[in-house]
Amino acid sequence: MMVAHKPCNTHCFSAWSTTELMEMPDSDKALANPRQRIDEIDGQILDLLAERSKVVVNIIEKKVAQQLPIFAPEREQEKSSAFKKMAAEKGIDPEWAEDFLRMIMASSRGIQSRQKFPIATSQPKQILFIGGEGSMGRLYSRIARQTGHHTYSIDKSNWYELEALAPRLDMVIVTVPINVTEQVVGRLTGRLNNKTILADFTSNKSAPIKAMLEAHEGPVIGLHPMHGPDVENLSKQLMVVCPGRATEQADWFVDQCRLWGMRVINAEQQQHDHVMNMVQGLRHYVALLHGSFMQHYALKPAEILEYSSPIYRAELMMNGRIFAQSAELYADIVFADEQRRKLLIQFFEHHQKLAELVKNNDREGFIREFEGVTDFFGKFATQALHESGYLINRLADRFT
Repeated sequence: MMVAHKPCNTHCFSAWSTTELMEMPDSDKALANPRQRIDEIDGQILDLLAERSKVVVNIIEKKVAQQLPIFAPEREQEKSSAFKKMAAEKGIDPEWAEDFLRMIMASSRGIQSRQKFPIATSQPKQILFIGGEGSMGRLYSRIARQTGHHTYSIDKSNWYELEALAPRLDMVIVTVPINVTEQVVGRLTGRLNNKTILADFTSNKSAPIKAMLEAHEGPVIGLHPMHGPDVENLSKQLMVVCPGRATEQADWFVDQCRLWGMRVINAEQQQHDHVMNMVQGLRHYVALLHGSFMQHYALKPAEILEYSSPIYRAELMMNGRIFAQSAELYADIVFADEQRRKLLIQFFEHHQKLAELVKNNDREGFIREFEGVTDFFGKFATQALHESGYLINRLADRFT
């Protein structure tokens, strides 16, 4: 079936003049019309995406009015499956089509960062962020305000405002660096209404929760947003919730996180800290080890990239991301508590054991160790191969 071409409009990026066509090499002349048609189609795609964005805004307004979550995983999965099926029927790679759709949906969620969010309560809550001028405090304060809650910020310069604010506060969230969290919590002793919820955002939970329980007689909850402050919105981000005292009093905040599109998991503080010792403490120390070794041997990242495979480029990017941020922040994470430091010492000892394999040229020992880890990883190794392959291919396509 022939498809009639629409005349070139404002989205036609290249309309070739007679003079331009005469000056073209013969090889380019044969491509001029198809390329012009591609430019027209690209313009039409942008028109459709702009129209789609307007519909998204309308949907967001309805979600806010009906207090529905911004992120609906079931709907997104159904949409992706249907889209892939349609793509296959049209002769388009379904995996590529899913990538394209998910980028569009991510952009749609980005639109939410400029809109109002649905609220979880019948009346706005009064929320104080201690350390509210920090990056995480600013992020959550902004989103809470866009939701309709009333937010306040206290830092070193205006601590005196706490006395006037305290009687009307529904929730106080401590968002200061790890190394001063317990000290700041201690300053709250006896100063909050017993109905006020006291929470923290630190990445280790046992010590802060203990400090909050000692400083405050009311509800206490430990919160750990598992993301950085550079996100535009909270959709698809993870919030870990650890119980303290009368945690159910904070159910409205947990519901609010879900309405913001977040995933929420509940965890006991000891289990949380045990996992974080590996996820954060050890991982960040290994990044320092890698970067420090490169510096010692003058292995400059820009030069390494010229010879790197996509997988090493991905690893280098993740390490480089860490060194683009605050050294004090990562020092606080690595040296968060004694348990985390003990894990690092155990890591050094285990590292020495593996180093002996290299010193002794023990190839067979290396293979045994490698295969033992393969068995330990089990099915996850296959999953990791698939997921990392996706990331590597996209990284290579975008930046190589």
